[in-house]
Amino acid sequence: MIEDIWKHHQKAWRRIVLAASLGVLFLAILDLSIGSVYIPAIEILKALFGSSNNEVWQSIVIEFRLPKTLSAISVGIALSLSGLIMQTLFRNPLAGPFVLGISSGASLGVAVLVMGSIWLPLAVSGISTVVAACLGSSMVLLVVLSMANRLKDTTSLLILGLMFGSAVGAFVSILQYFSNPEEVQGYLFWTFGSLSGVSWSELQILLPIILVGLIVTIAISSSLNILNLGDDYAISSGVNLKRMRYLIIGITSLLAGVTTAFCGPIAFIGIAVPHITRLIINSSNHKHLTILVALIGAGVMLICDIISQLPGFAQSLPINAVTSIFGAPLIIWLIMRRRKMVAF
Repeated sequence: MIEDIWKHHQKAWRRIVLAASLGVLFLAILDLSIGSVYIPAIEILKALFGSSNNEVWQSIVIEFRLPKTLSAISVGIALSLSGLIMQTLFRNPLAGPFVLGISSGASLGVAVLVMGSIWLPLAVSGISTVVAACLGSSMVLLVVLSMANRLKDTTSLLILGLMFGSAVGAFVSILQYFSNPEEVQGYLFWTFGSLSGVSWSELQILLPIILVGLIVTIAISSSLNILNLGDDYAISSGVNLKRMRYLIIGITSLLAGVTTAFCGPIAFIGIAVPHITRLIINSSNHKHLTILVALIGAGVMLICDIISQLPGFAQSLPINAVTSIFGAPLIIWLIMRRRKMVAF
């Protein structure tokens, strides 16, 4: 009986994964089609295979839209995975790289690099931006993790993340005050979030890092399942709790740091997508959650990118604004739902 239920669950999960994969593929083609110039889907496929007769469309797809679409998929995977493993680590459904100040730490690292030339004459490049963002996110996550061991309740942890975000914002304001207008403008545009600014050379850094993060997350899925049951159970099961925590810190900092470095601080994806996934499959098994979270995260970011293009208009919206509009109502609903559950 149990074996039959397990087989049925596996088949249902495979069907959902297949449907999600096809959905991501459809959204990717739609994202490539939409822009200031509409390109039919058949021409998109021809351009991807290098057989398009229209050289202008071929250039638009390969040089501009394909890097943006790959960036959307990569960012969706990275932020969703970091949110999933952070919620497991803290055993807190409202944990995420943006809410707990991890993205703010990455923003601080980039701000110091871009606007800190008065004190630190550092060269701004793709590699240095990634390193600065990862160092900033790592520092904040280490502090939050050390405080979380003392503050067990959700409210205190969220307030802690809010305070870190405020402190980071104050320090960035000081940097802006002493920086020249060009540096301030460059940082301001970076904070809006953008997927279109990622080049092929930067994707060569972004894609391998996110692939490594995905592989490592899949590899530790069994340990994450054990960790989800509590520290005492994890220790008794042979999980090295300290090593696992630092591994999760490293993965989260790398994923959140590299995406923030290249695409700016993108809010709410990390916290919203894991909850959407759990609502779809109603499971806490990370062996199933990890793959599906990555696929749904990619799909959600593609949807947000399509919306940000404002089809039919010449302008486009900052991607961070679109993800906030999408994610904020979901977080409010989750908080209200938890309050109702507590009330009963």
